[in-house]
Amino acid sequence: MNALVSIHNLIFDQVERAGDWLLPLFARFTFAATLWIYYWNSGLTKLGDGTFGLFSPSIGAYSQIFPKQLEAVGYDASQLSFFHWVVVMAGTYAEFILPLLIVIGLATRLAALGMIGFVVMQSLTDIYGHGATDIKTLGAWFDHLSDGVIMDQRLFWVFTLTFIVVKGAGFLSIDALLRRRTATAPA
Repeated sequence: MNALVSIHNLIFDQVERAGDWLLPLFARFTFAATLWIYYWNSGLTKLGDGTFGLFSPSIGAYSQIFPKQLEAVGYDASQLSFFHWVVVMAGTYAEFILPLLIVIGLATRLAALGMIGFVVMQSLTDIYGHGATDIKTLGAWFDHLSDGVIMDQRLFWVFTLTFIVVKGAGFLSIDALLRRRTATAPA
């Protein structure tokens, strides 16, 4: 029996060591494969027309982020405040910048933490702003269904992002390159 335990420990010690460098990379790959383009496309819907669209959000941006406030002003975004513009622009830029940072592995932990906040705000906006309270969309934990968009899917998103916050970007990242350079640089 001791031999079996020793073989088990030998094998899975190697698996655990490999996981220290493999899992952060796999978490970033999972994010890139499932959410990067999703967020970039969402950000594109928020940009206004032309070159200056980077600074002038579309009506869709306001309707996605502030649906009830936009409705209250008769869908005239010019009646919304500077605060609304700042939040819409910050949210739009975040949909481009944070996913890119995670994918390339630069300031990865902070970017993943920012994305967790983004997902939470996105979910709250979906529930309270857009009224996504039907059980199919909202979902529930510990039930027999796994396809709820908000409770089920976004829990997986947040888990992946939390893993990146805790473990970092992994060995194949700009963070790791900068860390190696800093470690070998003379003091």
